[in-house]
Amino acid sequence: MNKSELAKAISAKTNLTQKQAGAALDAIIASIEETVASGDKLALIGFGTFEARKIAAKKARNPRTGETIKVPAKTVPAFKPGKSFKEKVNK
Repeated sequence: MNKSELAKAISAKTNLTQKQAGAALDAIIASIEETVASGDKLALIGFGTFEARKIAAKKARNPRTGETIKVPAKTVPAFKPGKSFKEKVNK
């Protein structure tokens, strides 16, 4: 399923037009991105938690040359599914 198909599914389950559902979906995605980018967690009870996780700097090896390189620390987005979401997927 892609974004437009998701907007169509939202439209079918609500009293929104497909255009309105698409705009609502865009607003939700933007809000999640802004919240996680600012370093805050966003918890949707039963569905899951979106957060930013810090990855420590490390050493890695270039497979072509065998040279050891430093990989800088970074922050990545992460999602941890909630209990009821896991249960629905495992049915």
